[in-house]
Amino acid sequence: MENKIDKVNRKNSDMKKMKQRYCPEDRDGKEDFSARSSHALPVRISHCLSAVYRPTLVPFYLFTLLLFLLVSCAKMGQPDGGWYDETPPRVLGASPAERATDVNSRKVSIYFDEFIKLENASEKVVVSPPQLEAPEIKATGKQITVSLQDKLQPNTTYTIDFSDAISDNNEGNPLGNYTYSFSTGDHIDTLEVAGYVLDAENLEPIKGILVGLYSNQNDTAFLKQPMLRVSRTDSRGRFVIRGVAKGDYRIYALQDADGNYRYNQKSERIAFTPEVIMPSWKPDIRQDTLWTDTLHIKDIRQTPYTHFLPDDVVLNAFTATQTDRFFLKAERKEANHFTLFFSYGDADLPQIKGLNFNARDAFVTEPSLNQDTVTYWLRDTALVNQDTLRMQITYNTTDSMGGLVLKSDTLEVLSKIPYARRLKRRQEEYDKWKKKQEKARERGKSYETEMPAAPLEVKFDVPSQMDPDQNPTFEVSSPIEKTDTARIHLYEKIDTLWYRAKYQFGAEPGRPRSLKLISTWDPGHEYSLEVDSAAFTDIYGKVSKKYKQGIRIPSTDEYGTLVMTLQGMAGRNCLLQLLNESDRPVKEVDAKDGKATFHYVRPGSYYLRLIVDDNDNGRWDTGDYAALRQPEAVYYYPKVIECKAKRDVQGTWNPHLLPLFRQKPGAITKQKADTQRKAKSRNLERAAGLGIPLPAENVGPEKQKTKKRGHKDDGKTEADRQ
Repeated sequence: MENKIDKVNRKNSDMKKMKQRYCPEDRDGKEDFSARSSHALPVRISHCLSAVYRPTLVPFYLFTLLLFLLVSCAKMGQPDGGWYDETPPRVLGASPAERATDVNSRKVSIYFDEFIKLENASEKVVVSPPQLEAPEIKATGKQITVSLQDKLQPNTTYTIDFSDAISDNNEGNPLGNYTYSFSTGDHIDTLEVAGYVLDAENLEPIKGILVGLYSNQNDTAFLKQPMLRVSRTDSRGRFVIRGVAKGDYRIYALQDADGNYRYNQKSERIAFTPEVIMPSWKPDIRQDTLWTDTLHIKDIRQTPYTHFLPDDVVLNAFTATQTDRFFLKAERKEANHFTLFFSYGDADLPQIKGLNFNARDAFVTEPSLNQDTVTYWLRDTALVNQDTLRMQITYNTTDSMGGLVLKSDTLEVLSKIPYARRLKRRQEEYDKWKKKQEKARERGKSYETEMPAAPLEVKFDVPSQMDPDQNPTFEVSSPIEKTDTARIHLYEKIDTLWYRAKYQFGAEPGRPRSLKLISTWDPGHEYSLEVDSAAFTDIYGKVSKKYKQGIRIPSTDEYGTLVMTLQGMAGRNCLLQLLNESDRPVKEVDAKDGKATFHYVRPGSYYLRLIVDDNDNGRWDTGDYAALRQPEAVYYYPKVIECKAKRDVQGTWNPHLLPLFRQKPGAITKQKADTQRKAKSRNLERAAGLGIPLPAENVGPEKQKTKKRGHKDDGKTEADRQ
């Protein structure tokens, strides 16, 4: 007779078999219902349970229906966290109080109504007067602490300009341009001086350069004393010096390399003006336009404000030429030549005396254009194979008094690749060539019995299509000993026949191994340049290979002409450059009579740069503070010029009509203005998504779009202006 335990075990076994039969995917007990749809879950449970408990199907179907409804109501959703915080932090107070007088504490604490963060404090926060020892600036919770390390100056207004570095911690809403000030005397100085710093050569805005004032108007103050009050330019090159007292000042810009707030290194970029700055102010009115949306004006209001002057100072920054001459280094990258580097050029080349070789007639000398670099090519192959050249060089150098004196140094110039390694490499090349020739001989093909000498490398810059005012150039890898013009042929196609065309060679300035083939190139004609082998022979006996290139000169119908009349530039030496969309010159003409013409201009978009060539040397020259000489003036035509084929474009340009900081077109300005930090406006998107109007308490100042008219954009907030 079956006992009670066996009966229970048999029943459990039967249930397990039925479950595996009707729920095969759950045989291993690892069915993952979470991976399935929430609507499929009760159906699966129902199938399994009904299979096991068939006698009670109706109650289980009711149970399944109820379970289905419960699961359907339990869908996943995103909880609504309410409206976003779009309000920037507010200043609640400070210690010492803002604009406090008779302050003697070097520690400043500023308190806010919410947790804040400080971004790029070392770059954005500027303390004035400048601190020789950097202040400690910390943001903790709802507080910013500034600890000044320098001793406080008596009767002085201190300003801490935070720019846009302060924002709330959660949403990053910026406070805006904020400046804290206090005074160690009995009053606060409130005048301001503003303007722009531009690169003198290309009018690019300079970001992050220091701009400072000196009450001492002596020219040597910039060299010996730190600046009195400072600011730092933003991405537009814009600066605002705050807390200025009444008086007369000189203004300077300085890319301070050593942090001493004065000009003591010629490598530091600077700017200065001979004019004296006299800060002032006047009451003024601007028009503020309030917009309902992007198309509809809500109101136009006249707002009084304090207008500080001057607010348009332009400083043209430059790096002075390094005129102190001293020896830098010697280098021998290739075995057949070495190069001497100097900080500045000299008309007298160095004298070389060989200590382990005879230096007489041993070199071909190749100076650079400025003669600050001199390359010596070794004529004798025995010297080329010599790994170490010991020599004594005598050259002019600058002494402590600034004059030139002769100095001698002993050098050991080592070849970068030793002769043994070069010999091994040549042997490997020979073995490879020999193996190739043996294979050719075994296969009955033509082969060589003597390895040909390496040819002279010549870089031919000869385009297949060339403008009539261009010329091809050749550049050889080593100095030329001989040029055989009888092996160089230029042919011009007239109708269907080819005729010899005249040409001559011209040297490239500062590039003695480069030659320019000069000819008269007729528009609409075809040419063929054919260079026979051995046309060029270098000092080592290497000869050039054969070369041929066809040249097409487009017809005049494929070009346009640009004529520009310059106003206010009569009697001045000017260079006018036609620039491409990368701000690079493609053509350059003289404009000494106030008129410039560009011929053979290909269709496209162009820009213009004008250089006032005061010394008439054909190039832009930098400034020199020691001589109080400004860099040569540069101007940009503010519009793009569209040139088309078979069209003459004529224009008139007064370079003085616009201030320099508004001249360079934005399309070719590389230093773009940073995106202005604004409070986020996600509440508007949220309200639109919910289909409800935005509550009034969530409309931040950024929603009230305002355009200012009748005043210059100085990058300041309303509080700053008023």
